[in-house]
Amino acid sequence: MNYTKLKKSNFEVSTIGLGTNTVGGHNLFQNVNERDGKDFVREALNLGVTFIDTADIYGLGRSEELVGEVLKEFNRDDLVIATKGSQNFTNLDDVKTDNRPEYLREAVEKSLQRLQLDYVDLYYLHFPDNVTPFAESIGELARLKEEGKIRSIGISNVSLEQLKEANVHGDISVLQSPYSMLDRSAEEALLPYTIENEISFIPYGPLAFGLLGGGFTKESKLEAGDWRQSVPLFQGEQFIQTLDKVEQLKEFAVSKETTLPNLALAWLLAQKGVDAVIPGGKRKERIRENVQASDIRFTREELSLIDDILNK
Repeated sequence: MNYTKLKKSNFEVSTIGLGTNTVGGHNLFQNVNERDGKDFVREALNLGVTFIDTADIYGLGRSEELVGEVLKEFNRDDLVIATKGSQNFTNLDDVKTDNRPEYLREAVEKSLQRLQLDYVDLYYLHFPDNVTPFAESIGELARLKEEGKIRSIGISNVSLEQLKEANVHGDISVLQSPYSMLDRSAEEALLPYTIENEISFIPYGPLAFGLLGGGFTKESKLEAGDWRQSVPLFQGEQFIQTLDKVEQLKEFAVSKETTLPNLALAWLLAQKGVDAVIPGGKRKERIRENVQASDIRFTREELSLIDDILNK
């Protein structure tokens, strides 16, 4: 495992982190097994993963609870724990985006209770509510940082203009946004801004929400209730065209003596501005494979060949 420092912080994190939306994420996926989820987190930590990413909306708090149970088995000082808030689910029948300072303070306190921690290393504003000024929401997170409840501030799911507004005082340390071999829209504006402003970029969906796991075929169907049904990559003709690229990437992975998921993760780590990736999964076998991506390196020629496949 290789390690790096997140920008604007002294946090050293494993370049392969762990996304935990499937750990207790009953509201996001079907057939979620909580025991498997805890084993998944435990195995990652045993393999040298030190960067764990969760959110209060995953399982409406259940992911944080399960992650917190596993964290008790390990040395807290060796780990970097990130969580996110902004989805007000006080009323479970009416989840709404809420960036009000008073709600964010409440959300941070509840996340700490569920994780059984005194502080989190990184706290993201998960979604903008397009009502509350960032001066108020990020300002409240800055106060929580001064109080020691959070150590660093991140933001997710924002446009370039929103990121600029949120970072007007330089408070943002990390941006989490979609980025993968199959979705390179971040390269247009977000990545250049984060590089220029010393903000770490952490891609979410690094395996294109499973498409770069290699298990989909043109006959594959998502289960009813699977949130990925709303993702364009899984829809219609784009799904078919995407799988054609995936097959070519599989062949390239074989020539590189690796797997398609590891090729995808290592490719992201080779992109300027990307400091770590946070693949998810349901079972510990997945993370055993993913950690190997930390050691993969590419020549310029190999990166060019990959671009040729992706640009078709």
